[in-house]
Amino acid sequence: MHEISTSSPEHTLLVIGSDPANMQLMTQLISRRDDLTLLTADNGQDGLNLAETSLPGVVVLDTSLSDLRASEVLKGLRRNPHTSHIPVIAVSADACAAHIQAGLQAGFARYLTKPYKLTDLLEAIDRLLSDRQTKVGAC
Repeated sequence: MHEISTSSPEHTLLVIGSDPANMQLMTQLISRRDDLTLLTADNGQDGLNLAETSLPGVVVLDTSLSDLRASEVLKGLRRNPHTSHIPVIAVSADACAAHIQAGLQAGFARYLTKPYKLTDLLEAIDRLLSDRQTKVGAC
């Protein structure tokens, strides 16, 4: 688990993934943003634990994990009352329309297929963080 923190982060992003190259790309991408704090976990169980302790604004979940299926991680997040509200973006090499639809029906907020455009990922993160902030502000 790693953390890249800024001096005054407004949001926290948790990225769960087993591929070191993808994790390095995410680290480089998010380190350019002074409004985000990045937390990373290199397997599903660590990701679940980190989500519970840090309560990130958004989770980006690579569907190819070394220990758990992405669906198990999503179910674990949804079962926990502390993390059930956190939106999860799936990132997958599986571009089959039926699998994408099944992922969205299972509860992923977004389902991006590799290779994805970095702008699409950042837009999805920003939109979900903005939606959460709007909901919190409405209470």
